[in-house]
Amino acid sequence: MLEAFRLGGWGMYPTLFFGVLFITVAIGYARSAERARLVLLSVLSLLTMAAGSLGFVTGAIVTLTHAAGTPNQDAIIAMGISESLHNIGLALVLIVLGGIATAVGAWRAPQQQKS
Repeated sequence: MLEAFRLGGWGMYPTLFFGVLFITVAIGYARSAERARLVLLSVLSLLTMAAGSLGFVTGAIVTLTHAAGTPNQDAIIAMGISESLHNIGLALVLIVLGGIATAVGAWRAPQQQKS
């Protein structure tokens, strides 16, 4: 797990930051489903995916820039793109976890309104 984080490069840090923030707000929403949190949840989930995508794109740019004109380009490109994909993977894991907590809150919202 730590190796995957290291391989993903600098883009893993903002992805992790926004993802943990998203999960934290989603858990708060699951505990007390306040409608006002839904906009924040949407923005944080989008930021998490955007940060992961930015990490992937910048990693792909660096990989392709360095691979140009070198021998054995296929191996260099494959390794660089696979490392860059760790950003997307982290973003997806965090969004799924936050999405589960958000779904729990959405399920509990009608029950809390009755009380």
